[in-house]
Amino acid sequence: MLNKKIIIFLCGILIAGCSATSSRYNRRSESPERNNNLRYSQNTETDTASAEQFYEDNDEEMEPAPDDEAIDIGEVMNRFGASKNNEQISLDQSTSRERTLMEIIKYLNTPYKYGGNSKKGIDCSAFTQTIYTNALSLSLFRSAREQYTQGVSVDKSELQFGDLVFFNTRRRVRPGHVGIYIGDNLFAHASSKHGVIVSSLDHQYYTRTYMGARRMDNSLFAN
Repeated sequence: MLNKKIIIFLCGILIAGCSATSSRYNRRSESPERNNNLRYSQNTETDTASAEQFYEDNDEEMEPAPDDEAIDIGEVMNRFGASKNNEQISLDQSTSRERTLMEIIKYLNTPYKYGGNSKKGIDCSAFTQTIYTNALSLSLFRSAREQYTQGVSVDKSELQFGDLVFFNTRRRVRPGHVGIYIGDNLFAHASSKHGVIVSSLDHQYYTRTYMGARRMDNSLFAN
């Protein structure tokens, strides 16, 4: 079962203590204006209409997300040497990395919903916002564009677990997509086609649209 394999893989990352790999480039960011009146709370759908209105004029993707973007979990499991014995992460583990992985696992296979922010449906920036809030008690802005103004810029060659990675996927808004880097050139995100999955930065679609990365706090995943 795909979800089970992903959980095994994420546990393998936890045990292996992955950090960053790969190098490429960062693209110029645009300085957005804040839209504080369009924020809405976690785990509610009462303000979904406002969020969708915010995105309404910017929902046109330059091209659809790829059908084959999900990684081959079996191959990655072998790469990390993960086994079924590591299938579950103990609930009493409490490092930032462990809490983040646990939250990501909870949301795997959640369907994509533009403007959504719950397990019934979630978009990319709500996914990153939710993971950071629940696992790290750290507040992110609501949109990918605004999250791109938080923290500090990180070169692609220096990516570390927990960094936010951004992509230029929409015609009118940059960046148009965001995910959470989890190591070995992989990231978790809410794909517009597949819902919450793990994908590779090496996929040609994400290599071409990669825009940059941001780190919220150097001490978050120190342990």
